[in-house]
Amino acid sequence: MEDRTIHEFEFTLINEFFTELERQGPGSPEETIRALSFIDNLSDKTKIADLGCGTGFQTMVLAQNTKATITALDLYAGSIDKLNATAKKLGLQNRVKGIVGSMNDLPFQNNEFDIIWSEGAIANIGFEKGLNYWKKFLKKDGYVAVTYESWFTDERPTEIEKWWMDAVPEIGTIAHNVSIMQKTGYIPAAVFTLPESCWIDNYFTPQKARQEEFLKKHAGNKTVENMIAFLRHEADLYSKYKQYYGYVFYIGKRI
Repeated sequence: MEDRTIHEFEFTLINEFFTELERQGPGSPEETIRALSFIDNLSDKTKIADLGCGTGFQTMVLAQNTKATITALDLYAGSIDKLNATAKKLGLQNRVKGIVGSMNDLPFQNNEFDIIWSEGAIANIGFEKGLNYWKKFLKKDGYVAVTYESWFTDERPTEIEKWWMDAVPEIGTIAHNVSIMQKTGYIPAAVFTLPESCWIDNYFTPQKARQEEFLKKHAGNKTVENMIAFLRHEADLYSKYKQYYGYVFYIGKRI
């Protein structure tokens, strides 16, 4: 299992598994709100794009803690259906709209947004590529806020280094990623690591019951068995090597 990445499993199976979970990656409402606290001039005129939004857990946190209008984008239609249903249920449908699309080919105007947000998704396009490409959709002095897998140390054990290099080939240290942010035209406004609870309590633990249920539903399906083995291996690696890596919030202001 060590040689595979989550992207090698069928797109539909990955999405079927994760859309039933509250979160599709590590994070928490508290950390989303903390990141938001570093952004100036929020008002009812603020426009936010939430890219790779999944089912929109953080989208709703953004909507409930600002007066902004939010466009949330994800590749998977099932996630967007769920996001729009949640927005309606919370009475946020006038300010929150989910659309199906690719963060690699955004359907937006140049200088359209005050903030581009992306939790746990920029690795799908690449940190440098994402920051570079997304910048044109931001107004001058607009902000980008992303969480991204990062090394906490310069040296790490071979097992975890290989696993992450397979999953996110350009994974770097925090200092390296800050230098990329500066190189791509942003002033770093804040950088902080997500606590362990974002991984364990909010990501790995809620998966356990879902994994059992998914294996039963797809009994005998080797792809599903391999996918669940991969997810369990990912959790085991985190408990073994969490001092070496994690998600980091990077917030930058467009120059």
